[in-house]
Amino acid sequence: MALKKKAVTGMKDIMPGEMEIRDYVIGLIKDTYRTFGFSSIETPCVEHIENLCSKQGGDNEKLIFKILKRGEKLKLDQAKEEADLVDGGLRYDLTVPLSRYYANHANELPSPFKALQMGNVWRADRPQRGRFRQFMQCDIDILGEPSNLAEIELILATTALLGKLDFKNFTIRINDRRFLKAMAAYSGFSEEDYDSIFITLDKMDKIGLDGVEKELKETGYAEESVEKYLQLFKEITNDVAGVRVCKEKLQGYLAPEAADSLEMIITSVESQKEAEFRMFFDPTLVRGMSYYTGTIFEISMDEFGGSVGGGGRYDKMIGKFTGQDTPAVGFSIGFERIIMLLLERGYQVPDSREKKAFLVEKNMHQEGMLKVLELARNERQAGKQVMIVNMKKNKKFQKEQLAEQGYTDITECYRDSVENL
Repeated sequence: MALKKKAVTGMKDIMPGEMEIRDYVIGLIKDTYRTFGFSSIETPCVEHIENLCSKQGGDNEKLIFKILKRGEKLKLDQAKEEADLVDGGLRYDLTVPLSRYYANHANELPSPFKALQMGNVWRADRPQRGRFRQFMQCDIDILGEPSNLAEIELILATTALLGKLDFKNFTIRINDRRFLKAMAAYSGFSEEDYDSIFITLDKMDKIGLDGVEKELKETGYAEESVEKYLQLFKEITNDVAGVRVCKEKLQGYLAPEAADSLEMIITSVESQKEAEFRMFFDPTLVRGMSYYTGTIFEISMDEFGGSVGGGGRYDKMIGKFTGQDTPAVGFSIGFERIIMLLLERGYQVPDSREKKAFLVEKNMHQEGMLKVLELARNERQAGKQVMIVNMKKNKKFQKEQLAEQGYTDITECYRDSVENL
């Protein structure tokens, strides 16, 4: 059987040019988030299958790469159901592993705990632009902080990072799951129908208000409820004033503190932001994860044509492990999509380090080679990046290649003249 050169579908090999940008962005992420008090952690890429299939990951639970039991535990001839074959899976996000991690180590961690986690995740998804089956996620989470200070800090930290990467005029769309439920209750929908209604509402940016109306009516919901529901979206503006309209119209359905909290988040971020972006109250924002309990948000960029990050509050998830609910909120940037956009715009890593290359004549004698190695060592100690390569026949092309890699200082080293260097 012939070996295959191409990477597995939905995964990719990363070339040096992209890897340089990835390494730089990873470093910038860690440096930026540390200034906001976040601490790096790491969790295993393999999770217990029970944790991954706990009905908290939404559609991602359908995309798990499952791992067979090993050794004597794997008894194919005796298997009657999947649980007899599978005991683990590759993580599909970093939130479920973080919740398990915190439940296991809470007594050893400060409260609140500000976690930074970066790592690969896997989803058996259909690959497309900016979407892979193996991809890096970058999450910051604040655990143990019930107030909206957590949301404010997460948004400020994430947008500060994007500003440092020269992203401008992007949008933070923000909503609250309590608003979604209050609007549905106000319109007369039954609670058991909320999930179905929100799935349709989530299509607003694709099918528009008319499309949402048509789909809700075709599903069989009362025409009066549908029209009352959609009228709300016509009246609500996408700013603090819209939040206040909701607070007024949804009295008896929406807790006043939910509206006050959302208004405070928007105004606080607007007044203290370090990058050029806008806060956008979006009552149609749903986010698919069923574990969200309060504030939800997404990053939208026109140049991508969709979301490049998101998150929200998930106050009930850690309690699934411990039996005691813990306030938790997180924000994840779409690392792969950010890298893709940087590559498409021809982003250059800012590097003040000078690059020097020594082109060494073939069959250089030992004394000459030792001299070149000594020169290279001295240049590295002076803070330069140094490469030593044997001289090729087409020296002009070789120099052009080195120049493309950023080597601006190139020295030719010949047997008869190396002692003069």
